Amino acid sequence: MTDDLLPRDRAVERLLSLRDDALAAHGTDTVGPDAVAGRVLADPVVAPDAVPPHDYATMDGVACDAADDYPLAIVGDEVTPDDDPPELGRGEAVRIATGAPLPDRATVVVKREDTTVEDGELAGPDLAPGTHVYERGSTVAAGETVFQAGERLSPKDAVLLDDLGVGSVRVRERASVGVVATGTEIHEGSQPDRDSNMLLGLARSWGHDAVHAGTAPDDADAVRALLAEAAEAHDVVVSTGGTSVGHGDHVVDALAALGGLVVHGVALRPGKPVTVAHLPEHDAVAVALPGKPVAAHTAACLVARPLFTASRSLPTVAATATVDLDVPETDTTGGTAVEYAVPVALDDGRTTPLGHPDSGHVIYGRTFDPSVLASSTHATRADGLVLTRDGFTADETVAVVPYGAVE
Repeated sequence: MTDDLLPRDRAVERLLSLRDDALAAHGTDTVGPDAVAGRVLADPVVAPDAVPPHDYATMDGVACDAADDYPLAIVGDEVTPDDDPPELGRGEAVRIATGAPLPDRATVVVKREDTTVEDGELAGPDLAPGTHVYERGSTVAAGETVFQAGERLSPKDAVLLDDLGVGSVRVRERASVGVVATGTEIHEGSQPDRDSNMLLGLARSWGHDAVHAGTAPDDADAVRALLAEAAEAHDVVVSTGGTSVGHGDHVVDALAALGGLVVHGVALRPGKPVTVAHLPEHDAVAVALPGKPVAAHTAACLVARPLFTASRSLPTVAATATVDLDVPETDTTGGTAVEYAVPVALDDGRTTPLGHPDSGHVIYGRTFDPSVLASSTHATRADGLVLTRDGFTADETVAVVPYGAVE
């Protein structure tokens, strides 16, 4: 495995290609805006009309043409949001409420508190055209492509779809995900399965249907049979354990025999043994994660997630490190420098590595130890990750990937 380690970004590229190739044949569903969250669009969404369809007032006041000179004649009744605006002649103005459509000639809204009206004539400040006006097409122009095919929608996207008047969209069917665990200790119940429920939750939060599909002891035939059975029943198989090089590790060999390895180890710690395979005879993709819980979660969120979401983005927030953190001597295993994923706590713009002696819960010393941390379920109390190859120093500004952005 060490000769084949990939940088994380290249592994992600392969997963995105695999998504396009292996999962493109999925059927489609038609859903309304209330059900778009987590779904992937099958077609682009094009705005049928301009939004908004008129110029609208953003303040209570008086609508008029900025080119007209004061005083202006106040005409008609106040225009409200449910009215059709009146015609305005030169030198005329009309009272208007926030959210109401402007008359065709009106180019500004003068705030009510800035106006003076005497004997039906308006005086006020000179304003540039467009002041206090939300202009027609400011949200979306007619014919504009608002969403691309392949985009994964979120709950907030329902707002724009409703504003466009789009009553339904075609989305790809949810993938069927089977989560399996390997290891005699798990299969026989002498140790808890600490990974499967977490992975089921991730797959579901990424917009797919996920079920637990069984366990297998550390036996080559049993592991291969479990993976084959899960691959026959599901679009994606996610396994934990058995990805290293010990005598009881059989997952990688089983996946190689069932299909072709696409990713075999990533320059990321914890999470390095993550393996991905395409199983064309079963029309499935397999993601094999390490068995240690934090390593499995890290590899799932930083490497496997694009397969499920079509997104490779890693949003970050800036925070100030509270302590010095060293990392092991630069690891260039397989010719690629290893990237360390350091779980951290966030507190009012400051961040502390969880597990560091100064964090209140000691997992390692003052040098980050991914092997020890990978087994600590307490590390799941972290707020996010800092990705680093060199460590960092106290008072340094670091980029934190919040878990909420990738889970």
